Amino acid sequence: MAHTISDALMGDKGSTPAIHSLEALLANIHGMVYRCLADTAWTMEFVSQGAFELTGHLPSELLGQHAIPFDQLIHPEDREHVRQVVQDAVDHGRRYELEYRIRRKDGVLRWVVERGSAVKYVDKGLAILEGIIQDVTDRKKSNENLLEAERRYRSIFENAIEGIYQSTMAQGYLDVNPALARIYGYDSPSQLIEGLRDIGSQLYVDLNRRLEFMQIMDKHGIVSNFESRVYRRDGSVIWISENARAVRNEAGEVLFYEGTVEDITQRKLSEAEIHFRATHDPLTRLANRTLLEERLEQAIDGARRNGKCVAVVFLDLDKFKYINDSLGHQLGDELLVTIADRLRHCVRESDTVARLGGDEFVLVLVNQINEKTVEKTVQRILSDVARPWVANGVEIQVTCSMGVSLFPAHGCDSAALLKHADAAMFEAKRLGRNNSQYFSENLDDAAVNRLETISSLRHALKNHEFQLHYQPKCDLATGAVVGAEALIRWQRPGRPVVGPNVFLPLAEDAGLMEAIGEWVLHTACLQNRKWQDAGLPPISVSVNVSPLQLEKDSLLPQITHALRESGLAPRYLEIEVTENGMMRHIERSMQTLRRLKDLGVRLSIDDFGTGYSSLSHLKSLPMDTLKIDKSFIRNISSDHQNASIVKAVISLGHSLGLKVVAEGVETESEYRHLQLIGCNEMQGYYRGRPVPAQSFSMAYLQAPTHAMPAA
Repeated sequence: MAHTISDALMGDKGSTPAIHSLEALLANIHGMVYRCLADTAWTMEFVSQGAFELTGHLPSELLGQHAIPFDQLIHPEDREHVRQVVQDAVDHGRRYELEYRIRRKDGVLRWVVERGSAVKYVDKGLAILEGIIQDVTDRKKSNENLLEAERRYRSIFENAIEGIYQSTMAQGYLDVNPALARIYGYDSPSQLIEGLRDIGSQLYVDLNRRLEFMQIMDKHGIVSNFESRVYRRDGSVIWISENARAVRNEAGEVLFYEGTVEDITQRKLSEAEIHFRATHDPLTRLANRTLLEERLEQAIDGARRNGKCVAVVFLDLDKFKYINDSLGHQLGDELLVTIADRLRHCVRESDTVARLGGDEFVLVLVNQINEKTVEKTVQRILSDVARPWVANGVEIQVTCSMGVSLFPAHGCDSAALLKHADAAMFEAKRLGRNNSQYFSENLDDAAVNRLETISSLRHALKNHEFQLHYQPKCDLATGAVVGAEALIRWQRPGRPVVGPNVFLPLAEDAGLMEAIGEWVLHTACLQNRKWQDAGLPPISVSVNVSPLQLEKDSLLPQITHALRESGLAPRYLEIEVTENGMMRHIERSMQTLRRLKDLGVRLSIDDFGTGYSSLSHLKSLPMDTLKIDKSFIRNISSDHQNASIVKAVISLGHSLGLKVVAEGVETESEYRHLQLIGCNEMQGYYRGRPVPAQSFSMAYLQAPTHAMPAA
């Protein structure tokens, strides 16, 4: 029986069929089977047909004394290593296996694996090498690709901003990246893994959230955008958002969970602040009208269930305008904040204190037994409000007038209770101020006053008592005037000019908003065309549209008619709508806005940040401009929360392709700060107050280079 390839092929001359069979077998083996001398050139004595596929050389080119030395095919950098491994096998009479590179006849480099053994012939004083060499280039490339993919994954894992983890219920975290360690307040991933063994009890503020997380995971195998409050290592609490999935084996058993963690604390704080600002008065931080109505409805529902009483107290400071005008608006604001604090201390946590605007406050007192219990609180309020207040070294005493209505005695819904409390407050004013009055059926003075005002409003259009004032908008980069906002004023003969905040709510109640809105549209378009016809630089004029107008089918025809009658190009008209105005009937509003956009007018979201518009709605609205509410601009250079919110809104607006305008800019520092953070435009008292049309054109449109004059 042959012991070597040479013995088989060269030993028994009479076994030709066996030799041919062996040669055929070797020819079919993937790779080159060889037998060579262990000399310096590794002289080949036998080479299988696989040599050609492996090296590009025919077997005959590699055999004999004048053949191509096989070691010359080995890459120069690998030759010494190959020779050492083979020589070591020869010296110790053992098998060898190694990988190295060869260069084929066509010059292409290939990776090969060689497996063989050394056979010593002591009597002949030489050693014979026998083995097989196979091409493993594809496998090497595959391994290299896997290593590269693993390296890239590890790089992503180690350098990701989001936390990444693998965990099990029993063992806790198996692997975490540095970002997760930082998020949870640990110095390193290993420290987190060692220190956070029980994820449920150690990490989650609310253990039920962890249980809910696992219930969703068990049911769906995946958890998306799961928000929770968790403890950091130092005991502080942050908000996180998790995305995770269960990794299972072929049998469907869970091996581990893997997922990502994002610290959303700042976003949650910003959302909470935006929601707070949308439901609270920015000056006093009391509830605003929106939250007041919500709380009052809740109080009424509760009173119906428990048979208790709810009191609505409408409070107005006496002669506040005189104090405000005498001391200035800054001290007037300080007084309002002081009164707000005093009102808070007069009521319980369950009660509500709201500011409607100006010096008007409303209190909702819940779970009252009868009028006597309400009266105790009312008298305490009268006393506390009247306590002296010192401003600039001067002691000032402010009193208040209050009207009270009771549920269910004076009304069964929030509107009726507020209306009747307001009427009772006017009665308290009429009776000399610094007192409180309860509503009764004969208290109609306030209602009469409203009726008189509404009656006057009905004649205001016919009597040409409305005026439009224009406030400039300027480009923050250049200072140039780029637009104006049209603002309505009411000038009755012999009476002071009245701002829109005073009479427009009554006009809305009286159904006059459509007529007034149509007048504003026509007047603003005509005026803008007059400026252009006079050769003044063309600008856009913004007109505010109320929620009621936005919901009516007549708005589009009115705007079309105003543009046609005035001859104003649509691009020079901008329609402003508030967030809350759009959200009342979002689908109808979107339809109207898209039609306006098709008409060619520009569209703007006014008072952004005070409403409830969602990103999903915002990105689908055909808007051009986003106006940041003035409450966010106040003290922006020193109020870090305001600054962060405004910067985020600017970034959001720009990402949606919107121009961003800051409202209510009143100081140099606010102006400069807005320039630095990339706001596009501004309007506010710092660069211009609302003025009549003629004054506007002289001050702003006829100025050299169309630039803004200093305020």
